[in-house]
Amino acid sequence: MTASLLRRLTTASSGGGLEELPCVEPRKYVQEPECRTNLTQGLLEKQGPPVDGGSLEQEEVIRSLLDMGFSDVHIKELLGVRRGAPPRQLLDVISELVLLGVHPEPVCAVLKKSPQLLKLPVMQVKKRSSYLRKLGLGEGRLKRVLLCCPEVLTMRQRDLDGTVRVLRDKCLFTAQQVTEILHRCPFVLREDPGELEYKFQYAYFRMGVRHADVVRTDFLQYSIAKIRQRHTFLERLGRYQTPDKKGQTQVPNPPLKDILRVSEAEFLAKTACSSAEEFEVFKKLLAREEEEDAESHMPGDESISDEEDEDDEDQHEEGREL
Repeated sequence: MTASLLRRLTTASSGGGLEELPCVEPRKYVQEPECRTNLTQGLLEKQGPPVDGGSLEQEEVIRSLLDMGFSDVHIKELLGVRRGAPPRQLLDVISELVLLGVHPEPVCAVLKKSPQLLKLPVMQVKKRSSYLRKLGLGEGRLKRVLLCCPEVLTMRQRDLDGTVRVLRDKCLFTAQQVTEILHRCPFVLREDPGELEYKFQYAYFRMGVRHADVVRTDFLQYSIAKIRQRHTFLERLGRYQTPDKKGQTQVPNPPLKDILRVSEAEFLAKTACSSAEEFEVFKKLLAREEEEDAESHMPGDESISDEEDEDDEDQHEEGREL
């Protein structure tokens, strides 16, 4: 019920008229002035003498945090992790996170995990916030990103641009798909752009996974080692086949979730139908093959077969079609 409706709420006494009842406010976020004063005073006393600035500044910050919906527990935690940062700095950083759609509880979790964020220049936080909004990471989407990768606020701008550029220009994801990837798989922000591009190429060319499925299955969050091991193992068992240009295979490929999202034991038991011993032997053989392949393609080595050249040309052609 809204406040206006509550003000209109009336009761009838026996033989009497109607009388208006006082407005009822939500108790979770709104506190009586007297209670607020006592709470603010209690928080100030527990914090001890202010390090920089007077108690009036800190009292103002506490009142502002209460207005934003932070509880007394949240505020005590935030004041405890600020580590010398001025109260105004604390308020400015938190305000930017709230404006991005991050609620009080995850704000506290992020700043407790990475208190160094409170020492960021306010203008840097504002610029980065504006950039994240342009990527579509406002309106609550930033919660997961910050919890998984708080470095998104401290990373160099060119590193962020490099990751986004690879996803858009090299991998050819749409702007909406890039937003979904950053939201669902924020760890990609930590990856080398070249390795990220290779991971996508492996999914697209070797496994026949399309863009929408890469996004939907959170494919990019898994390591290339895990992807290659499980995919190649299934391929050599005859349980996975790269689709042709029409997307067709002679064997039904298992869903990606049954390949990557499950534990190794479940993968072996239900997807590969093989033993742990066989998989361990295979992983050692695969590592040896990759090592030999890396040595044969060292800089200056011209011994690349005609067949490999043809495969590369085919992949480039498919890339142009993509």
